[in-house]
Amino acid sequence: MVRISLDVMGGDYGPQVVIPGAAKALERHPDIRFLLYGLEADCLALLDQYPALKKNSTFHASELAVSMDEKPSQALRRGRGKSSMWQSIDAINAGVSDVAVSAGNTGALMAMSMFCLRTMGGIQRPAIAAIWPTLKGESIVLDVGATIGADAQQLVDFALMGGAMARALFETDKPTIGLLNVGVEEVKGQDDVKEAGRLIREMNPDNFEYFGFVEGNDIGRGTVDVVVTEGFSGNIALKTAEGTARQIAEYLRAAMSRTLMAKIGYVLAKGAFDRVREKMDPRKVNGGVFLGLNGIVIKSHGGTDAEGFAAAIDVGYDMVRNGLKDKIENDLKKYHALRSTEDTTDGMSEVQS
Repeated sequence: MVRISLDVMGGDYGPQVVIPGAAKALERHPDIRFLLYGLEADCLALLDQYPALKKNSTFHASELAVSMDEKPSQALRRGRGKSSMWQSIDAINAGVSDVAVSAGNTGALMAMSMFCLRTMGGIQRPAIAAIWPTLKGESIVLDVGATIGADAQQLVDFALMGGAMARALFETDKPTIGLLNVGVEEVKGQDDVKEAGRLIREMNPDNFEYFGFVEGNDIGRGTVDVVVTEGFSGNIALKTAEGTARQIAEYLRAAMSRTLMAKIGYVLAKGAFDRVREKMDPRKVNGGVFLGLNGIVIKSHGGTDAEGFAAAIDVGYDMVRNGLKDKIENDLKKYHALRSTEDTTDGMSEVQS
């Protein structure tokens, strides 16, 4: 059984999306046990409409909900111990949940997650990893907003965590990893990115393959399984891709309704258009994973619908089933043990000289 705690009040629509979304996820994964945290007045009547979900859930009343525009520091002070967001995260800390899912305020969710769960040993800053549709299937991009600016060591940490997530999600033993850069040549880019590339090459990892530098157009191509960058550029790339997908959809909709012949052509090619629409549907890849914490937290888009929220739950379910946390911890231990050995060897060489 996979135990999943939900911030029922999170997102633009709260229980109206979270509860139906949980019901959809339960249909796909009958071995889920939900822990629901929310305001009684907003949740219980709606929960009664989903008897299967109610049977496989435990509801816990919260005193307040974190608003979408609340500052992280304010949400942390006001909501600690009392909000549905905090309680869903703290359930992991208490050992009664395997993963928390929220569509709430991203800044507040990250602040509470870091305060409640803490970062793993050796990790300076966590990252948000997004699943990205590509021409070859799916890739992982991180960080997409948790850390604005990152030094070389943090980028190496992101590569290790992204590689572990790829092995958990894609069921591959040796995913390919690339560093996002302004060019593929080794002389291009910021010093931290070039230094991170050097560190990863010297690491000679046995659990992922370092591809080298990749550019923005490589993300959609699926050139690598994992694209590593810092949160500022990663978030811009994510929002740009989402906006472009909506723009193309609007172009197609307008073109198909312009003339009678266009409408007839749309009817004849409807199956193909439906497949394109499904590929471009952001709900299918909803769910950013907070990596680097002592627990798994999934961030859903705040404005998604029930199908999108169910997809975020699916991501959390897969991460638990495939042992994401253990994979990250093992990779970090292996890397830090290697660094410790190298530092000792370098120290002995200096003494001998």
